Amino acid sequence: MKITAGLGSTEEYERFVQAGADEFFCGYVPYGWSEKYGTVMPLNRREVLSYNVQIGAFSELEILAAMVSEYGKPVHLTFNSLHYIPQQYLEIAEIIRKCMDIGFCSYIIADPALMLYLREQKIDCEIHLSGETAEVNHGMVDFFQKMRLKRVIFHRKNTIEDMRSVIAHQRAAEKERSKLVQDVMPEQDKMEFEAFVLNELCQFTGAFCNSLHCDEMGYLCRVPYHLRAVHEGKVQESTKFDREIPTETGLTEADLEKNIQNKTTLPENSQDIDGYFCGKTGCGLCALYQLKESGITHLKLVGRGNYTDFMEKDIRNLRKALDILEHSTSEKMFRQNLKRELFPYECSENCYYK
Repeated sequence: MKITAGLGSTEEYERFVQAGADEFFCGYVPYGWSEKYGTVMPLNRREVLSYNVQIGAFSELEILAAMVSEYGKPVHLTFNSLHYIPQQYLEIAEIIRKCMDIGFCSYIIADPALMLYLREQKIDCEIHLSGETAEVNHGMVDFFQKMRLKRVIFHRKNTIEDMRSVIAHQRAAEKERSKLVQDVMPEQDKMEFEAFVLNELCQFTGAFCNSLHCDEMGYLCRVPYHLRAVHEGKVQESTKFDREIPTETGLTEADLEKNIQNKTTLPENSQDIDGYFCGKTGCGLCALYQLKESGITHLKLVGRGNYTDFMEKDIRNLRKALDILEHSTSEKMFRQNLKRELFPYECSENCYYK
């Protein structure tokens, strides 16, 4: 499985490559688009200018393209809005043509109409079905095959069983097509499947989220909340926003601050004195064995706009977890080794896949 990491700026690319990322995704919102449409008609639902979430100048893209050529680690550009007004499709097509001219050939897209428009315009880019799209199932994947998808990105609420079922169905269909043409389908022509694995576990499914991610207001997904049973009225699970996350030593953040002031040394695994905690806002590391068995080919490490140091540590921890997976002969062995190496004291308990 390959690591697909979020990229907030061109400056992060080399550091993240060195940390072990296999590929990247990032947003590109030209300033002219922001000036014309503002935040309420977004290009990729991340209309943020106050910190590094996306690239805003074509000259930066040209620099990034040169880096990709040097290091060979591809970057996928995101167009995550669920819909656009008619005049925007022409503008987006022109943006994509310009990006393809300098080497960006793969795009993460959520709007089915945009996919159809690009194919009608004979724009032969690689399309990844965005994790912002709604439910993923057999029929949906079969339908989108008409758009010649390269990759399906499962959304945050898909279970491992959901993913296993969809992937098995797709692999069977590919095998059947190979029989018809009496040839084995090359690996690079097979559909890829990507699953969320670290950061930004959200109470919403992207397709049903009405929050604006912009500078002007706080994100709806950052509002504290509780999950309650519908009938029992009993709190079943608290979330990352309404409880203190323990450190790997079992200390609260206040205790950690005291230790920092006293210059107490803490282990540097999944937690350090800078406040980094691996998987604090969402973690699927324990599920890596099952994800691999299910046929997942790529792992999404979310983090556009995150601290660069934290993202680098996330990449290194995910790479370490994959190394542990490679040398584990059973799921039990993998989980034991993962706990010992990355979470010797505590984990966030914010599980993507329970």
